[in-house]
Amino acid sequence: MNNKSVLISGAGIAGPTLAFWLKAGGFEPTLVERAPALRTGGYVIDFWGLGYDIAERMGLAGEINRIGYHMRELRIIDDRGERVTGFGTDVLGELTGGRYVTLGRSDLSRLLFDKIEGTAEVIFGDEIAGLHQSADGVRVQLKHTGERRFDLVIGADGLHSRVRELAFGPQARFEKHLGYLFAAFEVSSYRPRDENVYLMYGQPGRMVGRFTLDNDRMLFLFVFAAESDALPATPDQQKAMLRERYRGDGWECPRILDELDRTPDLYFDRVSQIKMESWSQDRVALIGDAAFCVSLAAGQGSALAMISAYVLAGELANADGHYEEAFTRYEALLRAYISTKQRGAERFAAALAPKTRGGLWFRNQVIRTFAIPGLARFAVGRDIIDTLRLPDYHWSDQAATRSTAR
Repeated sequence: MNNKSVLISGAGIAGPTLAFWLKAGGFEPTLVERAPALRTGGYVIDFWGLGYDIAERMGLAGEINRIGYHMRELRIIDDRGERVTGFGTDVLGELTGGRYVTLGRSDLSRLLFDKIEGTAEVIFGDEIAGLHQSADGVRVQLKHTGERRFDLVIGADGLHSRVRELAFGPQARFEKHLGYLFAAFEVSSYRPRDENVYLMYGQPGRMVGRFTLDNDRMLFLFVFAAESDALPATPDQQKAMLRERYRGDGWECPRILDELDRTPDLYFDRVSQIKMESWSQDRVALIGDAAFCVSLAAGQGSALAMISAYVLAGELANADGHYEEAFTRYEALLRAYISTKQRGAERFAAALAPKTRGGLWFRNQVIRTFAIPGLARFAVGRDIIDTLRLPDYHWSDQAATRSTAR
């Protein structure tokens, strides 16, 4: 097989998943990650659907369920912390056949990385600084370790993809800002603790959520409307923005804002989507958020990253080195599915933090209907239930695929 050496940029969710399946297909993947080590902290994700199926094929479903959180309730509260509305998450279990779990994004990343450690080359603390494509490969300039040649380069490096910038152009050409910013941080020893309950408090144009983690940790999440997509440049400026936006709000907001002083690790970003006419350019292709970010608020980005990695690896394996055919087929299989997910994500972002009191009231009425059998399927079933069928590929590396039989 030709075109076997593949450089993957990004060691989050999409990158390790792609490396695993490329190895199963007989390729030689190399993973490069700008951070000096796997990232920790961050935020939690809801994990279900085809992403769950791929994790199962990788032998990870049991471990995901062991370390994940089985949330019992989403509860919307008022200024005094009293329940306004909510729903038991058993309805989500019914929609997904019981295959629904909440877990830390960094925990999922670690599980995926463990599947490739020792089987693929991994370079931490470096990044792609330049790409030069030719008829026989891609010369890649790594910022710290110099130039290397690869047959293919795949960008799995997220919303702010360096590979996309180098091969396709500046991010502004492809990014659609949804009108919100997002922040998350965690602290220890916060009280009270509501195990397996996601609490959400909102005012027009902003919400803050609280979720109890293990090891005496607490996670806080913020989503708030912002006319400008400009991000504060420093953590101190980001914290100042949160204090300004949530100053005077009720519930536990004053205490939560005080907790900002205790965290050195604040995650802060835009709620945006990436929309591109093509996910490949000659020998360079994109997967996950780099290709089609649905937005941080959507909650399904990690599963979609795994789906795109699995399909791209499978198509490359089937194409026997004809990467142009593989890239075309990969996009043909996923384009309509991803477009549907992006449309659903736009609705979801607006539902998290409606910008008017009327919008908050309407959102709460919709949530109340979830207690009525059948209405939850009508209200959110199209966004929860996956209609795409995963292809079954024939992987050449039996050693790498033994875990899929478990």
